[in-house]
Amino acid sequence: METSLNPERVGNRTPRKFMKRLYSTKDVYRFLRDMLSSVGDMRTGRKAGLVSVEFSERIMLAVTEVNGCRYCSYFHAQVALKAGLDTDEISDTLSGDFRSAPAEELPALLFAQHYADRAGWADPDLVDSLMDTYGEARGRAIIANIRAIMLGNVWGNTFDALRFRLKGQPSGQTSLGGELLAVFGLPLMIPVAAVHNLVTSK
Repeated sequence: METSLNPERVGNRTPRKFMKRLYSTKDVYRFLRDMLSSVGDMRTGRKAGLVSVEFSERIMLAVTEVNGCRYCSYFHAQVALKAGLDTDEISDTLSGDFRSAPAEELPALLFAQHYADRAGWADPDLVDSLMDTYGEARGRAIIANIRAIMLGNVWGNTFDALRFRLKGQPSGQTSLGGELLAVFGLPLMIPVAAVHNLVTSK
């Protein structure tokens, strides 16, 4: 079995024209708030064994397939390999094909695709179905994993958009200010988002 993957073989190669999913600064902030609100669920899920490393990596790859972040594709392919997934399953998952995944995980992977495709605005009925299928604690842990990789995908794609802009190929979907804020301002948004979550949760 291969022990590493070339980043050009997993995920999308850098296109001549920017074709990846991009989001507004407002959306980036929303994804950050969502992720921060789910950190506890993610930790609980990992400690309690509700979401194994293998399961988590399948979720990460499923979401990344929708958003097309090449950095996340490469990084999580490497982690998935170390977790025991083989190269065929990784490639299949990055193509949106879950035939190699355990049947028990399939509803979560399909939900992960839906969540990413809807930019985090998941259908409430599908959220309820996820909770019915896996139970409240495990369902929340699954959503926490999805939210974590969503933020990673958004950052990676925005970073690529900025790179393309500097090469004279702006995406046409985002502004220079928005790209700079998302790429370099995200750490500064964290305390603001954390306080925002704290205030609105009361």
